[in-house]
Amino acid sequence: MDVSQYLEIFIDETKEHLQSLNEQLLILEKEPENAETINEIFRAAHTLKGMAGTMGYKRMQSMTHNMENVFSEIRNGKMSVTAMIIDVLFKGLDALENYLANISSGGDEGTEEYAEINGQLEQCLKQGLAGSAEATVAAAPAATATQVATEVSEAADAKEKYKAFTYADHEKHAMTEAIAEGQHAYGITVLIQETCLLKAARAFLVFKTLEDIGTVIKSEPSVQDIEDEKFEFDFSLVLLTKENAEKVKQLIMAVSEVDSAYVGEIDQSKLTIVEESRTETTESVTKTVEQNTAAAVQAAPAKEQKKAATQTAGKAVASRSVRVDIEKLDDLMNLVSELIIAKNGLVSINNTDDANRGHGGFNEQIEYLERITTNLHTSVMKVRMVPLESVVNRFPRMIRDLSKKLDKKMELYISGEETELDRTVIDEIGDPLLHLLRNAADHGLETNEERVAAGKPEVGSIFLNAYQEGNNVVIEVRDDGKGIDAEKIKQKAIAKGTITEEQAEAMTDKEIIDLLFRPSFSTAEKISDVSGRGVGLDVVKTKIESLGGDVEVRTTLGQGSNFIIHLPLTLAIIQSLMVELGSEKYAIPLGSIQTIEDIPVSDVKYVQTKEVIHLRGAVIPLIRLNEVLDVESSKKSDENLTVVIVTKGDKQAGFVVDNLIGQQEIVIKSIGKYINNTKMISGATILGDGEVALILDVNTLI
Repeated sequence: MDVSQYLEIFIDETKEHLQSLNEQLLILEKEPENAETINEIFRAAHTLKGMAGTMGYKRMQSMTHNMENVFSEIRNGKMSVTAMIIDVLFKGLDALENYLANISSGGDEGTEEYAEINGQLEQCLKQGLAGSAEATVAAAPAATATQVATEVSEAADAKEKYKAFTYADHEKHAMTEAIAEGQHAYGITVLIQETCLLKAARAFLVFKTLEDIGTVIKSEPSVQDIEDEKFEFDFSLVLLTKENAEKVKQLIMAVSEVDSAYVGEIDQSKLTIVEESRTETTESVTKTVEQNTAAAVQAAPAKEQKKAATQTAGKAVASRSVRVDIEKLDDLMNLVSELIIAKNGLVSINNTDDANRGHGGFNEQIEYLERITTNLHTSVMKVRMVPLESVVNRFPRMIRDLSKKLDKKMELYISGEETELDRTVIDEIGDPLLHLLRNAADHGLETNEERVAAGKPEVGSIFLNAYQEGNNVVIEVRDDGKGIDAEKIKQKAIAKGTITEEQAEAMTDKEIIDLLFRPSFSTAEKISDVSGRGVGLDVVKTKIESLGGDVEVRTTLGQGSNFIIHLPLTLAIIQSLMVELGSEKYAIPLGSIQTIEDIPVSDVKYVQTKEVIHLRGAVIPLIRLNEVLDVESSKKSDENLTVVIVTKGDKQAGFVVDNLIGQQEIVIKSIGKYINNTKMISGATILGDGEVALILDVNTLI
């Protein structure tokens, strides 16, 4: 069976379950007796195991099964939560994330077995159970006569099922040949748990597992009846395989919601069971596992379907889906309906003759259309918006690991994670935030001893705060550490040859701190796998500015640092100011514009041969766009200058343009590789008359 159609659903669902497990394990580490958390962890692990099994990812299923065994014993009160168990479980989650990364990039989980982690999980299980074994033995009641009778009866039922088999000549021939070749002919009965909601799916997984190690030549009920769920909770089959009975049982029991498995070797002459063994599991199911994937799985254990299931769909594409509230889709549908009405109105006006065509009606339809398209833009933008939570929810685990690695006590406090950003921004913002948090943990926070000596709490605090400000989203990464030492940066920069001593003397503290964003600049005394390679803050700056945002630093020596990121809400459709330079038109994003000024030529002054203006107490440098963009200006040299004052963080500049066209809502189109020699152009847009206008990148120009 081809399960590749469910791959995207599987990837999305698995990401959610892994994130849930990470979050719940962090809670469990602090609250080992929290029963609700333990139950939630068990449910997530159980679901994940079933999904991996359904998709045929055996290694992932095996790892999750071992983790689930540990969760199960903790939930049953047979094991207590220890630091060692938590560490091993986190290693298991990392392994599962690696499997998922392989699946996302190549459609296959890879060949890594993670034997060491699986061994550690089994060791945890043995040690935990051994600690309570004595109490368990003392408390365990003897098996009742009724239980023994039930066991015997069930075994007898299994034997009767095999005795009831009647074999056709070709089936007898197949078994005879297989045994002659050294294979085994096993009679197998599988009992599925009565709480199972998808019996056919479970049966399919059993057949699929067995088809991987041999050939199923017969089943009772028939394959079609099993597919149609026309059976109770047990079914029997005959398997020809080279594997031993114990291995066959283990594979069957690895399938979720299988209660028991009976495996017996069939005597060739009598066709009856001569040897029987049984294994049971203590698992109890609290919830069905295939909510999205296995619902469409059909139980059809045929050779052709086995072949299809093992074929991957080539290179998988990482999911870029967005979950949307149904109300937002309803709004979208209503607006599209109105758009069709507006189109019909315009068609109707166009079809009337000139004498009867009233300009009033035409203008009304245009206004109506304009109103709908504006609402449609707002609605589509809302659909594309994703909470920042999807990015930041992995950071508490990272800070926990860094705390252990750096031997520093620290806590991460997150607020404003419900703040929404465009999906394209969300996809790109993770790495910059990761760098800033690692930087705060390694460089920002002092050691435990230094904090105590400075009169600070021993546990350092890192704050991640997000909020909306106009058409921008602001994200702050703050710590209560030692702050940034400008003098240290200055000496390091001089030593590296980044600046001269004369330049250093003329620089302000803020300008010196901005050197941290230079490529390959680091103040770390030693290189570690956390930081110190100089690839952190310049990556942050480059990525943020490529998203149309900016980053600034505020710091107080001895009290901490604050990195502030400003990002646009969306990258798809923006409000812009259209300007003219000679015969060409350009767009300047409205979010970067502070004011527009009419400046007399006589007000232009010079500082170090550069043109500046003095405006309301501030000295603002001028950038003549016609010179930067190599466009011939249409204005005379003695005319007043039209200056657009733009900002980047706390920096200002004045763009000198020829004419203003006006404010316009524009759709950003990527120019791809057509212009790759400059960063001054962030994209292009198509105007109403079909002309193309380039969009200026304010950050780069400043």
